[in-house]
Amino acid sequence: MAVIDLESTFQKGLQLRHSGMYPEARTELMKVLAEDPAHVGARHLLGLIQGFEGDFEGSMATLAALAQQYPGNLDVKYDLAMTQMMLGMYEEACALLKQILAVDPDNEKALQQAAYC
Repeated sequence: MAVIDLESTFQKGLQLRHSGMYPEARTELMKVLAEDPAHVGARHLLGLIQGFEGDFEGSMATLAALAQQYPGNLDVKYDLAMTQMMLGMYEEACALLKQILAVDPDNEKALQQAAYC
């Protein structure tokens, strides 16, 4: 198996996700995980793709596991909170948004969403 450039492969997966090409993005991100199973960015994006494809429960499970494993990753916490909001789990989502704001009081995305809490 050829060695891949993790960062360029990850960036390709990110761009494909932004373009809505989810199966193609998943393929690139899985290449990253084959080389580095702990790559939080690839795991995070795969969790988001699950949600974009309608697997909200799977997305929430993936993001919740990442949030527990990487409690300092505010982006993962934010995306988990947004998934919870979509699923009607407002108390849980608001608690996460408050956690984010306790660490980063100027977090614009969390401030905007916390207005709904």
